[in-house]
Amino acid sequence: MIFLINKYLNCKIFNFISYRIIFSLLTSFFINLFLGPYVISYLKKLQTFQIIRINGPIGHFNKNQTPTMGGILIIISICLSIFFYCDLYNKYIWYVLTIILGYGLIGFLDDYQKIKFKNSNGLKISYKFFCLSIIAILIIFIMQFNKESNIYIELIIPFYSQILIKMNYFYIFLSYLVIVGTSNSVNLTDGLDGLAIMPVIFISFGLGLIAFCSSEIHLCNYINIFYSKQANELSVLCASIIGSGLGFLWFNTYPAQIFMGDVGSLSLGGALGMISILLHQELLLMIMGGVFVFETMSVILQIIYFKIRKKRIFKMAPIHHHYEVKGLSETLITIRFWIISFILLLIGIISLRVHNAI
Repeated sequence: MIFLINKYLNCKIFNFISYRIIFSLLTSFFINLFLGPYVISYLKKLQTFQIIRINGPIGHFNKNQTPTMGGILIIISICLSIFFYCDLYNKYIWYVLTIILGYGLIGFLDDYQKIKFKNSNGLKISYKFFCLSIIAILIIFIMQFNKESNIYIELIIPFYSQILIKMNYFYIFLSYLVIVGTSNSVNLTDGLDGLAIMPVIFISFGLGLIAFCSSEIHLCNYINIFYSKQANELSVLCASIIGSGLGFLWFNTYPAQIFMGDVGSLSLGGALGMISILLHQELLLMIMGGVFVFETMSVILQIIYFKIRKKRIFKMAPIHHHYEVKGLSETLITIRFWIISFILLLIGIISLRVHNAI
């Protein structure tokens, strides 16, 4: 679309990636803002209400009239923004877009199962995990066959820019874990109004900043990131995620008028994982996405400890429910998690350069 605008309207402003980043963010934001009320109204008519876990916090039962599957709105705004402002000849864009649409479809089926059978379980975990894995593995192998360099990958270690770990075929397995793991981590975190979407916005900003610098060789050498002519286009895509996330937060903040559902959380998590792989910043994602890591670890530790000791570490998992049960208000928990996520974003950005600066 940007090439048609440049050709027929002679609008050279879109030749500059900085302008496309701004327009991408604003477009996805206003699409959400405009379509939001209509989507909420339509989902209410379809009675696509959130199915509340029976063993979840008691206070959540008053949310059973809030429509879910709002992730459809997020995906639409991101895809439209990508179509308008991204270079569609860039293969990196298509890798991320495939994950967004593929994981979004799986999330849609999961949400549909919950609503249809009035059950919070949705798709069988094994079937859901299998579908997520198939898409991730397919994309990873396509990437390997179309890669400019050989199979050996250098993994950047945050805070230690002089140390690069060379990896061979194990990198394929690592990439798989990053995509599927991040997707499920965002899904687990999406349990309170606005809790998951703000960390997604922060991480998208961090990854977008790295992508923007990735095509400048001098900047790459200075802050220790991989040089790639194609990766900077991901900054426009990250901007669309930020804009869409802010637009969705308009309706998702407490008290939420709509939830993103699995269709939103799985697609956004998968997209973040995919972008971090393309930028070779998988370990940095773990720092900036520390809230997601913490939420996931709380579930894993709870399960393992209960099987061994028949006791619970937390009153309820994921960890945000633990604080709810302890009596903290939903807004207090959410805002504190936002603050932690922002601090982790800053730490992640600092880690790119800190070792060279010493």
